Amino acid sequence: MFTCFGKAKNQLDDPGQSSMSKKSTPLADVPTWAEYFQKEKDSILKNSPSRDTDLKLDGTDASLSHKVSLWSGDITSLGIDAIVNAANHLLRGGGGVDGAIHKAAGPQLLEECKTLKGCATGEAKITKGYNLPAKHVIHTVGPVGENAPALKSAYQRSLEVMKENNLRTIAFPCISTGVFGYPQLKAAQIALHTVHDFLKEHPDSVDRVIFCLFLPEDVKIYENLMQIYFPIE
Repeated sequence: MFTCFGKAKNQLDDPGQSSMSKKSTPLADVPTWAEYFQKEKDSILKNSPSRDTDLKLDGTDASLSHKVSLWSGDITSLGIDAIVNAANHLLRGGGGVDGAIHKAAGPQLLEECKTLKGCATGEAKITKGYNLPAKHVIHTVGPVGENAPALKSAYQRSLEVMKENNLRTIAFPCISTGVFGYPQLKAAQIALHTVHDFLKEHPDSVDRVIFCLFLPEDVKIYENLMQIYFPIE
């Protein structure tokens, strides 16, 4: 496993990064999928299932492999335009990724979240990053349990909010697969398919989409699926 540690329609005026409290991991330290694959090619191909699959895409573009990354590490350390928070409806912080992001960002994040009046399942809202290395946090609420349209919407709306605010780099955690109980494989398929289609439609609007993976089983799942959605020629 290759591991590297280290206003909705109007762009926000202030990135809100007055005092970063931890060392930043810059985008240059996060390998693209093409770089990752070349380094770990033998292991990935050995452990991947057969290429036979019932997954159907409208078409793939090999150039997109340079616009996505698999990364095992702390999402709150990423010094990029936006990290995605797997939030709850109240946007008041919680456990897991949500709690870690609020803790790293500082109390100002919660104060801004209180002004947003919550967030519906499948929707996304943006705030400043405050003490995070990331300039912004995009908060999205995934479904509790298996609900493919709602999970797809959470990824789609996060990407749309990124584009609406003229941001070019974003990192996703595995939305809804923790205490919300979404099956990991099915969630990964939705995440990759949604990002693939968005990048294919808006290739010049995004520099990098990072899938930030915490659990070893998620790393294996994503490694097995990436050559379907973002094949290396």
